[in-house]
Amino acid sequence: MTATDPSHELGALVAWLDAQESPYVVIDRDYRVVAANPAYRELMGPFGEATTCYRLSHHYDVPCDRAGETCPLQTALRTGTKARTVHRHHTTDGERYVTIELTPLPDQTGTIRWLVERQQPLPIDRHGETGTQLIGQSPAFRRMVELIDRVARANAAVLLQGESGTGKELIAQAIHRMSHRADKPFVAVDCSGIPETLFESELFGHEKGAFTGATQRKIGLVEAADGGTLFLDELGDIPLSMQVKLLRLLETGTFRRLGSTELRTTDIRLISATHQPLAAMVREGRFRQDLFYRVNTFPIRVPPLRERTGDIPPLTAALLKRIVPEKPPTVTPDAMALLEAYHYPGNVRELRNILERAVLLSDGQTIRAEDLPDEVRFRSAEALVPQASQGAGHAVDALDDARLRRLAETFPGPRRALAAHLGISERTLYRRLAALGIARRKPGKK
Repeated sequence: MTATDPSHELGALVAWLDAQESPYVVIDRDYRVVAANPAYRELMGPFGEATTCYRLSHHYDVPCDRAGETCPLQTALRTGTKARTVHRHHTTDGERYVTIELTPLPDQTGTIRWLVERQQPLPIDRHGETGTQLIGQSPAFRRMVELIDRVARANAAVLLQGESGTGKELIAQAIHRMSHRADKPFVAVDCSGIPETLFESELFGHEKGAFTGATQRKIGLVEAADGGTLFLDELGDIPLSMQVKLLRLLETGTFRRLGSTELRTTDIRLISATHQPLAAMVREGRFRQDLFYRVNTFPIRVPPLRERTGDIPPLTAALLKRIVPEKPPTVTPDAMALLEAYHYPGNVRELRNILERAVLLSDGQTIRAEDLPDEVRFRSAEALVPQASQGAGHAVDALDDARLRRLAETFPGPRRALAAHLGISERTLYRRLAALGIARRKPGKK
């Protein structure tokens, strides 16, 4: 380990940290990096003396608590105990989510002079079994990542609650990869796609002759997941008749194959997902209350895309790289503005569909506003227009030239409709457009 402080007080600590495989760094009360082990330098890259942790990790000029983030150093100094959080750091492998554990080291007088920081990169933003990854850095996404980090290494049941298309299965895979079961099976079950008559057989398996057509013994998905993670997608679609058997499995770890009296055991970690309001379903008698409490040990809300401000550009770039891996197209600023303004009822799944269509419609290597679907252009144009509460007389004046130009190019209706949409006269609209050098549309064109 290289130390930037020659104090012999760190000698024993430096020697111990130097032997650790995980990245460790020692910092003082003033955020200065005092020592770093080889694993830390490999993760963060070379740096000089008197470097501060926030400049090295975040490229900030001020401590992270003054830049709108949680600062584990300040938390540890205030409480005198270990602090833990999740940050996004600049590393030699690009920006990565890392778990930070900061331990204060008080001297004989109780004064904290040094703090030891351990970093653990999270696989949340790296490719999983499906070749996809979780991407985002918005506040809503970061809050979700912190919860994932908290629960991943535990054995508690996790309930992912979110709208369709938000990537719940990807999150379940990330939790599995971060757990101690990572080298064991991850078995996903789409509960909405299994007929009620076959549910028990699919989940628990069956013996030969258990029912008409059962010509041989079949291992169920629960048995296939032994030692690993069982992911039940659309949990709310499980038939009531099966819910009591699932509850028994979760509480005792035992089950029976269909057509067998033999009690079998399995060791699984359960992750469930649903877009339905399970609490309301419990009140309506459509979901067992005892099962709800069992699967809802650690709920995680998966935010819809419309709440993830700032995540559209990196998601768009990543999705285009998957759609056209050889040479992903770029997106013009106007088109990106429309994508960012859209509300995405279908979430990330809809964004991918929009981009696939735009790639097919675009000429060359650039996606323009006109390549986007009318729904995106129309809805986004609405979002980009100032609120009518500003008054009809001031609405068009409140629009800056760039936004008015964008609306003129992308609004999927005639000028008369655009003027009505803005709450102004058609004559006023044409006056503004003429000032911008935008010609009248030829007859027959929208």
